[in-house]
Parts: sequence; structure tokens; C-alpha cells
Amino acid sequence: MQTIPRGAWVVVADGGRARLLQNVADSGSVQLIQQKVIEPQNLDDEGPSGVQPPEVEVDEATFAKQLARRLNDGALKNEYAHLVLIADPQTLGQMRPLLHKEALDRLVGEVAKTLTNSPLDEIERVLH
Repeated sequence: MQTIPRGAWVVVADGGRARLLQNVADSGSVQLIQQKVIEPQNLDDEGPSGVQPPEVEVDEATFAKQLARRLNDGALKNEYAHLVLIADPQTLGQMRPLLHKEALDRLVGEVAKTLTNSPLDEIERVLH
């Protein structure tokens, strides 16, 4: 993974929620602060995108779609310049094809690992 710039968004997600973190350290190091927690919204009103494997929960796929939409909106509104995605492999796989070119262009790293409930220092260690 390349260096994570100061101000980069680090999104740590699973099928049920996501944590939006931001790197506040100078380039070359990582120090994260939590900005917000993103929870699923109106899952009954919106379905997942595309065909899902039978073992995938509909709510998890729908949340992955909502999170990808949120990241796309943020990229199009220039809310962030760099993005790191950390998610379990299933969620990461569901989100990746839904990301807009603007979001993909800002992606500086991906980690296929479940760290949603991990403390910040553990997430920082994974990113070093």
C-alpha cells in the first residue's frame, strides 16, 4: 500500500456498519481519528445491486450499496482527496464494482480484513 496522505479518509466497514476515520498525521505515518459511524438506512426501501450469491444477506448487500453511494457522493463533492477501504472480503467485493471513477481515482489502498470493531491503534498497525 502506498503512503496514506494527511487528510485521507479511511473507511472501515462490514455488512452492518462503517466507521469513517481520517488520517491526521503527516505523510509517512498514520494517526487516525474517528469522524463518524455510518449505519444502514431504510433497508426495506432499497434493495441490493446486481445478483447476490445465496449466502449473502440482502441487508448486508444493500448497506454495501449505500456505502458505495456515500463514497461516490463524497468524491464528486470533493469531500476527500484520498481514500483507503478496509472491509471484510465480501463487503469489499460488493462495493468495488459500485464505486464511481472519481472514487476509484482517489483510492490509495484496500485491506480485505474485518476490523470494524477494532481499536484505532490496531487499524493503524495494519496500515503501516
